[in-house]
Amino acid sequence: MTKLNFLFELRDKLSGLPKEDIEERLNFYSEMIEDRIEEGLLEEEAVAAIGTTDEIAKQIIYDTPFTKIAKEKLKPKNKPKIWEIILLVLGFPLWLPLSIAAFAVAFSLYIALWAVIISFWAVFASFIGCAVGGVISAVVFAVNGNTFTAFAILAAALICAGLSIFIFFGCKLATKGILLLTEKVIIYTKSLFVKKGEVK
Repeated sequence: MTKLNFLFELRDKLSGLPKEDIEERLNFYSEMIEDRIEEGLLEEEAVAAIGTTDEIAKQIIYDTPFTKIAKEKLKPKNKPKIWEIILLVLGFPLWLPLSIAAFAVAFSLYIALWAVIISFWAVFASFIGCAVGGVISAVVFAVNGNTFTAFAILAAALICAGLSIFIFFGCKLATKGILLLTEKVIIYTKSLFVKKGEVK
């Protein structure tokens, strides 16, 4: 891909962002390509070394504050017509509660997911606590001469310690998963406002 094609494609994928942000990013990547060409790479190699426009646009959209994207998208392109204002005002009792309800449902589902993750970590902590408490109890019973009880408690403590290791990896994986889901939801929500193909 040539530098020009790369910049046109990137501009297209960032078309919902504020114009000055788009120009700033395009200038940045243009200079980056030029620097690589000056280092001895061919134009196509310099462009390929930067990455795909999809990856770059996705990262730029993720890094751009949501308020900036929404402000640009909601900025009126032309003066609203009288009938649009009337419909907006008359529909207010309907669209406002529905919007609030939709947001509340989505937010509560997200909080519920985090509650599940926190409960997994609580189970992990309880197994660690049982393992530590079991070792201490085994030592106390061994000192008091209850060897059989001490071995039984020590065995249970070792089982809890082993289970806690497995639970730790499960908790870590689940936490990574919800963080990845959060990132994807943020990118998706922002990309709803950044429509591709609207070249400014």
